[in-house]
Amino acid sequence: MNIQNIINKGKNILKNNNIANPYLDSEILLSESINKGKKHIMLNPKEILNNEHLDCFNSLIERRKKGEPIAYLINKKEFWKSEFYVNKNVLIPRPDTEIIVEQVLKIYSKNSQLQVLDIGTGSGCILLSILKERANFYGIGIDISKKSIDISKLNAKKLKLNNRVKFYNSDVDNFKIGKYDLIVSNPPYIELFSLKYLEKDVANYEPKLALSGGFDGFSKIRKVVSKASKLIKKNGKFILEFGFNQKNKVKEILNKEGFYVNKALKDYGNNYRCIISTKI
Repeated sequence: MNIQNIINKGKNILKNNNIANPYLDSEILLSESINKGKKHIMLNPKEILNNEHLDCFNSLIERRKKGEPIAYLINKKEFWKSEFYVNKNVLIPRPDTEIIVEQVLKIYSKNSQLQVLDIGTGSGCILLSILKERANFYGIGIDISKKSIDISKLNAKKLKLNNRVKFYNSDVDNFKIGKYDLIVSNPPYIELFSLKYLEKDVANYEPKLALSGGFDGFSKIRKVVSKASKLIKKNGKFILEFGFNQKNKVKEILNKEGFYVNKALKDYGNNYRCIISTKI
């Protein structure tokens, strides 16, 4: 079979299984199977593929049709300006989370020298994207999941940032190292009841540990804010991501812990998604 026929075959299988972007997904999975870029696929539609490539492609299509996310199938995801290694042990980086990186770069100039803490670092995408943009920043990322810490270390090495970052496998409650100029966090914030209503790509494959915010969706947020208030320097900035309907409650939690709320920012879907605050 040639490239064009294979892509069409994959597209039809995915379409019949109600996968949202069947043609694009089929293209990406074929590109991964033959280890060639999208340009090669577009320029060589009549190229015949060998059985090894076909078997690899068919196997990926089978997994995708059941809802397994593309990022886990190809073990990578673009975030900000870099490509991150991901697998089922970490949350897949979302474009909406890039708002945190964007805001940090607006607040601090290239000459700033800062100690940054990322609570619940996952793949390391937020912290490492910030460090990549600011040569005088030093970072620490913590996560309760040992497997996610292994992935963040791998990404730090890949982006040549291991000399400016350290990762610790720790619950935020037990973390006592240092005082920070800036703390960022994208904690789990989905309420227990809502987990089963997430899209199947998310509900069936992404780690519950990185999604569940407990019974009311605020248990992890409360914990992170409380600990951040002890780990941050006076006048330090704390940037926190939260759920689309949680803004007012998050403001209340921050105020109680001695933070002044500077502003709340909306994501690409026009929902409030993160808050910038200052330790008073």
